[in-house]
Amino acid sequence: MNHLRFLRYVDEVARVGSVRQAAERLHVAPSAVIRRIQDLEEEIGTTLFERLPRGMRLTAAGELFVAYIRGRNAELDRVRSEIEELEGMRRGRVRIVGSQALAPVFLPASIASFRERHPLVAFQTDIADRVHAMQALREFESDLALVFNPAPESDIDIMGEYEQRLVALMHHTHPLASRPTLRLRDCAPYPLALPNRDTGGRQLLERFLSRSSVRFSPAIESNSFEFLRSYLRREQAVSFQISVGAVTDGGELVARPLDERGFPRGSLVLARLRGRKLPVVAHAFAEHLTRWLEDPQALATT
Repeated sequence: MNHLRFLRYVDEVARVGSVRQAAERLHVAPSAVIRRIQDLEEEIGTTLFERLPRGMRLTAAGELFVAYIRGRNAELDRVRSEIEELEGMRRGRVRIVGSQALAPVFLPASIASFRERHPLVAFQTDIADRVHAMQALREFESDLALVFNPAPESDIDIMGEYEQRLVALMHHTHPLASRPTLRLRDCAPYPLALPNRDTGGRQLLERFLSRSSVRFSPAIESNSFEFLRSYLRREQAVSFQISVGAVTDGGELVARPLDERGFPRGSLVLARLRGRKLPVVAHAFAEHLTRWLEDPQALATT
């Protein structure tokens, strides 16, 4: 299938915007990449790239052609997976992109559980925000996305929604740790270590605070949940996280639910590109995730 390899040359140049960088990633000579692009342009009868002083940029025709390439590759992956399923090999590869909150425990645990029954299945797992996760689906870089509170989009198919509450997270020695539930006004006097405003949990928090008399003045803000969790070991601070991502690090940290009437709730959303038929193994993993997310016991043990 040499022609598939040559199509990959075009796709790689489109991704990195440079023949030299694409050649390095593909382990071929730049001249081979240029030659195959020229051959395809001659065969199609139009220019696929604008040649710029500092790289290559897709033309309108090139964007259409690259979309065709990525769709074709995704379909080929699906067919390969179905062939392997028919042969009883249970092989395949699942590509999933997830929210940062899922990285420490939930995704590793759910993938490990799946591989216990399907040890020949490989995974590519990327962590991204909601916007980049949806883009990964559109560019066929991922089969599935599992993200918190994505905006509704017409080309994205929602396979499942799972309600998530926001919880307060703190060190087990914190003065508030002994309380079973908390109000936001209880947390306000303490140093606040908050995720940045691009995260879904922070946006829920800000939405409620905009209608409340409580005022927050964060001491620490970060786009890294790992950093925030680590910081709680060093100061008597309070952070906030969706329940599935409230990792307590073996009891060193504690999570407390918020008892606030009218506090908005968000959803963890499992999604795929609308109209795309998933590879067999990716569909099987989606069903596995659904069982985990619908089972409180599975979530409780993550």
